Amino acid sequence: MDNSGKEKEAIQLMAEADKKVKSSGSFLGGMFGGNHKIEDACEMYARAANMFKMAKNWSAAGNAFCQAARLHMQMQNKLDAATSFVDAGNAYKKADPQEAINCLNAAIDIYTDMGRFTIAAKHHMTIAEVYESELVDIEKAIAHYEQAADYYKGEESNSSANKCLLKVGFYCAQLEQYPKAIEIFEQVATSTMDNPLLKYNAKEYFWKASLCHFIVDELNAKVSAFSPWFSSLLKKRKLLEAHEEQNSEAFTEAVKEFDSISRLDQWQTTMLLRIKKTIQGDAGDLK
Repeated sequence: MDNSGKEKEAIQLMAEADKKVKSSGSFLGGMFGGNHKIEDACEMYARAANMFKMAKNWSAAGNAFCQAARLHMQMQNKLDAATSFVDAGNAYKKADPQEAINCLNAAIDIYTDMGRFTIAAKHHMTIAEVYESELVDIEKAIAHYEQAADYYKGEESNSSANKCLLKVGFYCAQLEQYPKAIEIFEQVATSTMDNPLLKYNAKEYFWKASLCHFIVDELNAKVSAFSPWFSSLLKKRKLLEAHEEQNSEAFTEAVKEFDSISRLDQWQTTMLLRIKKTIQGDAGDLK
């Protein structure tokens, strides 16, 4: 479907909105309905933004939403301004990830000022995802997941907080920040043990913590793996025994046996490879 006509209409609306903004700032404009003109301009910018979206001109849509947001701020309509900044961020995500982050940060500033920390946390998660997938800056993704978790905790949204913390633990382990990853996995595991619906997940989180322990210190891994939570997981004991014996082949077989029962994901495979590389004379794969 050809939406080029929508884009032309949007450009015309933007020009009309710009005129209204300029005239509202003049002496006569201020005397005769200056605020009304600003409100009209806000509506025009928003309409133009939606037309740009239909034409898939995401940068222009983001810019139009930003113009509306700034005018809402000028009129002290904070909630409308935050909504417009979020709309701008969502549009920019498809064309300019850094500008999307700038807009979402502007929205977060407004929401936190209003005490709406749950919404602010949600947008910190969105920023973290942009850093993950678009800008590939894992350190900054971690920082935003941590901030989101902090806000969720403050609002007693512990399940959402844990979801963010697990992302932090996941990436900290990838970046070889093992003590921090261990602390997070064990913290989340402990917090889920008392929840009947989440109790089963605690085993998974303790398992991830034990893998990180293993890389740092085999003795710590033993303590972790032979805790009551792991007493029945004999396949994990086999990993420890193979490593203690410095038996590369036995370690690989233990991994294959465990994988046949509980499928290993990419993260676990990476951690196990790092553990295996500590075995003397190992070739560095799990085949």
